[in-house]
Amino acid sequence: MQATEIAPDTSLAPPASGAWPFTVERHTPTIGAEIRGIDLRDPLDDETYAALRRALLKYKVLFFRDQDISPAQHVAVARRFGELEIHPAFPHHPEHPELVILGRNDTKRGRENLYHSDVSWREIPSMGSMLRCVHCPEVGGDTIWINMVAAYDNLPDDVKARIDGLNAVHDFLPLFGIAVPEDQHPAMRAKYPPVEHPVVRVHPETGEKILYVNEAFTTHLSNYGRLTAQAYRIGFDYKLAEMELLQYLFRQAQAPEYQVRLKWRPNTIAFWDNRSCQHYAVQDYFPAPRHMMRATVIGDRPVAG
Repeated sequence: MQATEIAPDTSLAPPASGAWPFTVERHTPTIGAEIRGIDLRDPLDDETYAALRRALLKYKVLFFRDQDISPAQHVAVARRFGELEIHPAFPHHPEHPELVILGRNDTKRGRENLYHSDVSWREIPSMGSMLRCVHCPEVGGDTIWINMVAAYDNLPDDVKARIDGLNAVHDFLPLFGIAVPEDQHPAMRAKYPPVEHPVVRVHPETGEKILYVNEAFTTHLSNYGRLTAQAYRIGFDYKLAEMELLQYLFRQAQAPEYQVRLKWRPNTIAFWDNRSCQHYAVQDYFPAPRHMMRATVIGDRPVAG
């Protein structure tokens, strides 16, 4: 897997005043916008692609309604934004391995109801994810996205100072070990070993600082003891203080002020910047069925802020 080359772009305004080539309706002051006037069955021309990318940077997650696209068209529009990954644990579409199938029914509960950033356990995590609703319950099964730039910006200054220079370990196996047969764990561990990423990463296109730890995949802070001059009674005081800090950072994603919530309908698509967002799939709909397809765009190696 190779990182996608991205040209820095720090301008988040539309090409000219009010000149988006589509209609934008903001969902909250902090995150989320619905895009209208685009048919994703059609290939994106250069102007529309560039404008969507700028909108993604500005609003973090974009919503598209009534997009009755085929799996091939789903792959095509996602690939316009970069190379697509193939997930090692989730089932795939039989003709398009780049499409993850997220199917829940009356015998299978969803397990995505925790705050997370997709594939942060990869050495090169994803740039973004494009999720399409195929079937959903009449009520329930919403998804929440969280602006982790805002979460970092609003941290107290003393916390920002404490986490400056810290690295965190992200691990595939604790969560996905349930989905992978146990006899395959050693092979998966060898293929996807734990990786370190900065606790605060810099967005490669906007220069924004992002709080980059999540409760699904982040297991511990790898250099907490080396960077902390705090006095302690006995050695495990470091571990208690480390986990207390990490839990505090995890909880930042739970603030409603940083969130937007989407009620799904069939043929709704959400496209989010996985570098600057976390998300949470609400599991309140069992035993009703819910079926989704997701394409994930490969991103860049996180760089410290």
